[in-house]
Amino acid sequence: MAALPAFRWRLAPDGYATRRQLRARGLRPGGQDVAAQLERPRRHREPLVAYLYRIDLAKPIRPMTPRRWAALAKANAARRTCPQCRRDAGYVIPASLGACVPCAYPTPCDSPRSV
Repeated sequence: MAALPAFRWRLAPDGYATRRQLRARGLRPGGQDVAAQLERPRRHREPLVAYLYRIDLAKPIRPMTPRRWAALAKANAARRTCPQCRRDAGYVIPASLGACVPCAYPTPCDSPRSV
């Protein structure tokens, strides 16, 4: 198996781009394999790696259709719905809580106070 060509950070030749750079140009990798990688050295740890794709093989971004917009809206609504009280929380429910804030941290009702 051949190794990928590796370039130092910010020294990649023309014709290569990361996923974010492709997206900024209105492109996507389009099923092509990773063509090269960028490596950024880090002290005392493994280097940071960014994968590069060939720009000439990239394809245009697929447009959003009404059905895709509807599916995205449904998925986002599911992320905002509390599984305990079944209400729309108005924000994405944190995975660490697993429920909306009022359900995760219920306040004690009519707690007795010492006078």
